Amino acid sequence: QGIFVLGLPYALLHSGYGGLFLIILAAALCCYTGKILITCLYEENEDGQLIRVRDTYEDIANACCKKLSPKLGGIVVNVTQVMELIMTCILYLVVSGNLLSHSFPYVPMTEKTWSVIAFVTLLPCVFIKTLKIVSKLSQLCSLVHFIIILVVMTYCLTQIRQWSWAKFRLSIDFEDFLVSVGVIIFSYTSQIFLPTLEGNMKNPGEFRCMLNWTHFFACVLKTTFALTAFLTWGEETKEVITDNLPSFLQTLVNLCLLTKALLSYPLPFFAATEIVHACISRGNHSNYRPPLFALGVRGSFLLLTLLMAMFIPHFALLMGLTGSVTGAAMTFLLPSLFHLKLKWEKLSFLEKCADISVFILGFLCSLAGIVCSIKGLLDVLG
Repeated sequence: QGIFVLGLPYALLHSGYGGLFLIILAAALCCYTGKILITCLYEENEDGQLIRVRDTYEDIANACCKKLSPKLGGIVVNVTQVMELIMTCILYLVVSGNLLSHSFPYVPMTEKTWSVIAFVTLLPCVFIKTLKIVSKLSQLCSLVHFIIILVVMTYCLTQIRQWSWAKFRLSIDFEDFLVSVGVIIFSYTSQIFLPTLEGNMKNPGEFRCMLNWTHFFACVLKTTFALTAFLTWGEETKEVITDNLPSFLQTLVNLCLLTKALLSYPLPFFAATEIVHACISRGNHSNYRPPLFALGVRGSFLLLTLLMAMFIPHFALLMGLTGSVTGAAMTFLLPSLFHLKLKWEKLSFLEKCADISVFILGFLCSLAGIVCSIKGLLDVLG
């Protein structure tokens, strides 16, 4: 339940009842593609037993594309992963600028200027070398996020007398609806981490059960949060839902959110730079990483996130674009494609139909979401 769940009420504003259905459907589809992705890690031996022969998303991609090029699939997956991780970092900077500007409305500074100030506090990320520091920051994120959701939900429940289902749209704008699809998809993406997670479980046989329960509870929590927030503010729902809170709560919650955003930044940043370092090390056939070169890569990535945040300071639209491009690819397109490629002979007719349907649905959502998100960004920037 990351910081991007704060965009779900805004997605409901533009998708109406369809948005509620999409939150449930996305949970079911993401759970399914997570299972088939893990299936691709295993092959049967001569005795019919399943043996784990691959370890990462990259290994699966390379196995599927080995006839074309031994490393082509891995390159595609790594590029997609880095794109998603870097765009996640950009979103944290964008939302930090937004939160600071709303927390201190009397200070004559723009959101872009506030984003630069937030960026300065993140400069120490250049010196992060291990996951140990990142994990401690992530623990603090979990605590802060729990407080934020609790405060927003409590306030919404105090306004229950104002709730009305009439606030839901029966007719929706198709373009706005497609942007909402990207937002909802992006709030569920976890496929990047699943192979590593399954490989580190004490009992990998319980993975499917774990995935069912986690997606079920994620769906319940997202639906409850988005629904209560939207019923509270209706047409006045803003891109970041905390902007709707009364001033006495807004400053407190926004500062908590700012803390969470800044503490969340190091994890995707570290993961992205590690992928790049690993690729470069393999390319040089050496595990040696010159310290100055590593600092240069991390510094370049850090600067890239700031520049992108400065040019595209629109939280919901950027999240929709990210979900449509990388989220749909990693969550729907690639898992179904890889499953069909590696397991075609062993799949039943219904399983093949399910994979093909998920691929087509993911492709259409991705294409439409990309077009509409870019159009929305151009309209705003123009």
